[in-house]
Amino acid sequence: MRKKIVAGNWKMNNTLQEGLALTFRIIDLLKENPADHVKVIIAPPFTSLHPICELINKEGVIHLGAQDCHQEKSGAFTGEVSSDMLFDLGVKYVIIGHSERRQYFNETDALVLAKAEAALDVGLRPIMCFGETLEQRNSGKHLDAVKSRLENSLLKINPTEIAHVVIAYEPVWAIGTGENATPQQAQEMHAFIRTLVAEKFGKDVANDISILYGGSCNAKNANDIFSQPDIDGGLIGGASLKAEEFVAIVKAVYSI
Repeated sequence: MRKKIVAGNWKMNNTLQEGLALTFRIIDLLKENPADHVKVIIAPPFTSLHPICELINKEGVIHLGAQDCHQEKSGAFTGEVSSDMLFDLGVKYVIIGHSERRQYFNETDALVLAKAEAALDVGLRPIMCFGETLEQRNSGKHLDAVKSRLENSLLKINPTEIAHVVIAYEPVWAIGTGENATPQQAQEMHAFIRTLVAEKFGKDVANDISILYGGSCNAKNANDIFSQPDIDGGLIGGASLKAEEFVAIVKAVYSI
């Protein structure tokens, strides 16, 4: 049975103290209204990972993710952070191939694959992101675009490791824009992705793998999106910076 997951990507936001305060508040709200069968993940900036990890380990309730990792274990890569370093801190998940990494840092599908494999090698669970641009959507090439990305990365993962991967569909045109795919558009893509996974790894794997929606998801539209049969939760950006709204999204998943 696939897991319901809500992951908060804080991006480049929150000082250490702001991050700790936000984490405290999220934990308190979840303790007041437990969502037991939803796995809740937060991904703060690198600078806050260690103290927030200590808080999470003390309080339980949520899991820690990182926003990226380098594909090499170590070396002369100034400013980078390896999967080993993240695992050593107590990180459990890492976001790989987010559209902002692809757009601003020119990350290719080959690099996304290398990073995911590096994460899996040390026991991290990668949240691998895929999506299409507005031009690809409007020209009717959105399915082909996502299929190509999957074929060049996710579908090359070792079959023995694929069960440890989480997939996130993020329409690039909906990231941080206030726009979002309709529930029907999101469901179409999630079902398509699940079909591709089934063709490569088998129906059992496809039925068990969690596929999240990411793209201006908020407390108002969460119920409609998460009620779709192939959508297993969300990768949440801006709304994860407000504890009450983030937990409302978690509760929307829980209620489905």
